[in-house]
Amino acid sequence: MSSRNAPAEAVAASPRPAQWSIVRRLTVLYTATTAALLVGAAAYLYWTQVQNLEREDNDFLVNKIQDCRRLLREHPDQVRQLVNEVQIESVTSPIKYYIRILDLKGRTVLETPGMAARLPAKVFPPAAPATKVPSRGTLHRTQSGRFCLMMAGDAGARLAGADEVSFQVALDVSEEEELIEGYRWKLLAVILSGTVFSCVAGYFVARRGLAPLQEITQLTERITASQLHERIESTGWPVELASLARSFDRMLDRLGDSFNRLSQFSADLAHELRTPINNLCGEAGVALSQSRTPDEYRSTLESSLEEFARLTRLIDNLLFLARADSPTATAACERFKAREAVDNVCEFYEALADDRGVAVRSAGDGFVSADPVLFRQAASNLISNALNHTPRGGQVVVTVRPGADGGCEVEVADTGCGIEGRHLPYLFDRLYRVEPARSQNPDGAGLGLAIVKSIMTLHGGTVRVVSEPGRGSKFTLQFPNAAAR
Repeated sequence: MSSRNAPAEAVAASPRPAQWSIVRRLTVLYTATTAALLVGAAAYLYWTQVQNLEREDNDFLVNKIQDCRRLLREHPDQVRQLVNEVQIESVTSPIKYYIRILDLKGRTVLETPGMAARLPAKVFPPAAPATKVPSRGTLHRTQSGRFCLMMAGDAGARLAGADEVSFQVALDVSEEEELIEGYRWKLLAVILSGTVFSCVAGYFVARRGLAPLQEITQLTERITASQLHERIESTGWPVELASLARSFDRMLDRLGDSFNRLSQFSADLAHELRTPINNLCGEAGVALSQSRTPDEYRSTLESSLEEFARLTRLIDNLLFLARADSPTATAACERFKAREAVDNVCEFYEALADDRGVAVRSAGDGFVSADPVLFRQAASNLISNALNHTPRGGQVVVTVRPGADGGCEVEVADTGCGIEGRHLPYLFDRLYRVEPARSQNPDGAGLGLAIVKSIMTLHGGTVRVVSEPGRGSKFTLQFPNAAAR
């Protein structure tokens, strides 16, 4: 069994690949971008330089062939001028070039001295027709290691005492080849040095650019649960980090509010638990302080049962809220008549309402898609809350109507004492109670409205409240359409 689990354990224990830091990523990207630009620019410059030299060399050879053609056509009997061009100017010119004149049988008629040893006639390309101008020469490396650009073309005319001839022209480009090779090495050096420089510069620029982020990290590390009042502040940071600082400060505001509510909830819960427990301890202590009659013990136990029932309700409500907060919690929804369910809840509270002198009635009609049990509980909590805050002679009206999105709305309105605006934002918090003296049920735990909100959250709906002191309150449950969930 251990052997079968070994591969899985090895995979689980294998370390995850190290993630690159932002500085390293920016440095690599900056270096790669710079290197690509340098390579592109160098390639373009190198190609341009080579093309310019080749164009100049080819133009030189073409011009030489054209000059010889023109000279032969215009003065076919004046061989001296061709001799001067082939044997004298080609040797004395600062530009090293060679000219050879061949007859139809390929025999040399005239050539630059020393050309036969360096450039035999057979290494030249075929001669271009007299009607065409050669466009591009052929590069040839001689046995001595020199580079020559060669070109050939027919004369299209006869030389005195000979048949038609052709020209072979060559240009020594060894110095240009050396120049191009040196230029190539210089460009390579520029690329390498530029890449290294961009790598170093990119690293320092990235570190300096991300320094504010490191400062924010150090500030956030100092913030603990006991220092939630600390803030990063959005001023003084780069634009990109200012929004991050504002978002983090807003998150701290929410965390601080949540911690405060949690602390208040813990304190309220301790108070709610302490009261019945103290009552139980006090009654038990009194009962045991001396001998009692069976009736007195029975009375003590009955009183204890009331406190146990209160504790049971409190614990049940807390368990419901805990289950409702679970991500896996769902409501078993079905479609039914909301008015009938509301009438049943109102009928349940008729006796209590009559005893307190408050009228409870229902109105409207409509269908709702909800969990029937949770629907009745939400309506029951709101009606109970309304009865607790409505004086004798008042009324509670429960209205059912279709919602704007095809759902259903249930409105519970009372003519009670109303709620001050400062209490409204916290009205649905757990264990939050408005002044208990204004309620006809001061022993309430303050969980009824929190349960209502949890029920509406389970259904994907909302609960709203509108209230004005002295004029009553209006709670509205909005259940969405089943298709909209």
